[in-house]
Amino acid sequence: MSAVMISRKVTRKWEKLPGKNTFCCDGRVMMARQKGVFYLTLFLIVGTCSLFFAFECPYLAVHLSPAIPVFAVLLFVFVMAMLLRTSFSDPGVLPRALPEEANFIEMEIEAANGNVLAGQRPPPRIKNVQINNQIVKLKYCYTCKIFRPPRASHCSICDNCVDRFDHHCPWVGNCVGKRNYRYFYLFTLSLSLLTIYIFAFDIVHVVLHIFDIFVVSLTPRCTVLEVLVCFFTLWSVVGLTGFHTYLISLNQTTNEDIKGSWSGKNRVQNPYSHKNIIKNCCEVLCGPTYPSVLDRRGVMLEDSSSPAPSDASAASTNKNSNPVSQTTKSSAPLIPNEHTPDEAKPGIGAGQKSASSPKEEKPLSPTSPNAIAPAVIKESTH
Repeated sequence: MSAVMISRKVTRKWEKLPGKNTFCCDGRVMMARQKGVFYLTLFLIVGTCSLFFAFECPYLAVHLSPAIPVFAVLLFVFVMAMLLRTSFSDPGVLPRALPEEANFIEMEIEAANGNVLAGQRPPPRIKNVQINNQIVKLKYCYTCKIFRPPRASHCSICDNCVDRFDHHCPWVGNCVGKRNYRYFYLFTLSLSLLTIYIFAFDIVHVVLHIFDIFVVSLTPRCTVLEVLVCFFTLWSVVGLTGFHTYLISLNQTTNEDIKGSWSGKNRVQNPYSHKNIIKNCCEVLCGPTYPSVLDRRGVMLEDSSSPAPSDASAASTNKNSNPVSQTTKSSAPLIPNEHTPDEAKPGIGAGQKSASSPKEEKPLSPTSPNAIAPAVIKESTH
């Protein structure tokens, strides 16, 4: 029989996670696969701020106040921190069901729905739960094999179910959900302030540059470029911040607002709203930070088998190298209960047996009448 060497390989859980996400820094950084627009966001923010620090800040620090570039640097650092925090964090991805759990859920669904006739469409897989005295439907996800929690949805781009799913934002290269929504909102709010700040002081720089009698040169082209970029960026960023401020005041997500979950024909009230703007804002922006349920950096042990040299081959090599030992092993009984003949047992008359005739050395059958004779002869010789 051939032996098998089993070795265990240590891997991280993020290496085996399904979905369309990319991981960096040993699973600490989690993003979507489509990151082209995210790089464009970095280029616009860093490029515009670099031009502002290089051309406007020296002039404004001398002619107006040295606090202008200091505040701009602080605002820029905060914007970048919120952007990276939103892009590199887990938005609240829910783990998929294990095969055993998926089979158990399937059995529960079949038991609840009963036998469905051939040709008929099975009923929708929905569970009803009560939240704040209102019925909320939990939908079944056929990809993740789970009943999604309230306010969760499946992102088609990342191919994952996200808890309190808001939307997938290509500008940050990640989904926006339960665990990074507040950082996304702080990013849009701080970016709006930074855009207004740079746009306003660009205009001030142009005006001072025109009316400065000691400066004869024309307005730098970089300043004009900054004004154009800030002008077209201002409307979209400020508008996005205002829209999410409205959603936070109602404790509502973008996904719920687009689908009309709480403002449709049924006029169902939002069970998550506290009917108070301050309470809603405090819950979304000042609530606890929820831990990730993925355990991306957890350790998994995988068994990998490899063939090893068998005992039969090792025994054959020993037999070929030592033929004497082969003959000694063949004289041993194959069955444990089998008794060896008297000639094989060592005794006092072993030397006398060798001197006896060949006829006496032959074993006799117990049924023959002469079977007792050798024993009598041996006793008489003593």
